[in-house]
Amino acid sequence: MTSTQPEPRIDVDWWKDRHEEKLAEVKAASGDCRVLFVGDSITHSWEDYGAEVWQRYYAPRGAFNLGFSGDRTQHLLWRLQNGELGALQPEVIVLLIGTNNTGHVFQEAEETAAGVEAVVEQLRQHAPAAKLLLLAIFPRGGTVDDPLRVRNAEVNERIQSLADGERVRFLDVGDGFLHGDGSLRDEIMPDLLHPREEGYRLWAAAMEPTLAEMLGDEPLAPMEGELKFSEI
Repeated sequence: MTSTQPEPRIDVDWWKDRHEEKLAEVKAASGDCRVLFVGDSITHSWEDYGAEVWQRYYAPRGAFNLGFSGDRTQHLLWRLQNGELGALQPEVIVLLIGTNNTGHVFQEAEETAAGVEAVVEQLRQHAPAAKLLLLAIFPRGGTVDDPLRVRNAEVNERIQSLADGERVRFLDVGDGFLHGDGSLRDEIMPDLLHPREEGYRLWAAAMEPTLAEMLGDEPLAPMEGELKFSEI
């Protein structure tokens, strides 16, 4: 099954370079990490569109970003098995992966879900004491009946069963990116896939109560102009 077979990417030169950079960063971190973010371009862009939000919510918590644009589950598995976790032993791991499996090759939901499960197992094997916050794949496509939206929803139905309510939690923050009729808010995701800055604010606000609880922290109050979780 392709989604569960670790595989490096050879289609873009920057991918190997970023992998080497992350290996060096992990080594320099000496295991000091409370929150580890793992995923694809949506996680990667905490370093871009989400940078300001990251500085408020996650930098003070010693967070580390292992998001790579374009990754599918098999690429993430390869990275995890080839040194990127290093000596990191985070308290909480935030995982968001799968939309490129469905989006690039319209992979069947069962296969993508199997890939996500393989990633969860790999992370738990490396950091058995960590809690894992598994995020539902974000909605994509303009409307509720978009084939990619439907396929991602099918994956989410399957991967939510990976949560045990204790060491692994499942959280779906996708409604915050939608209008009441289910259409995607194009000011949040202009390309109908990748959040822009406001999307990262919504994501952080929606995730904060659960993440803070898992860390044993007091939740950070939204900044002026940010929505509270109950309003999303």
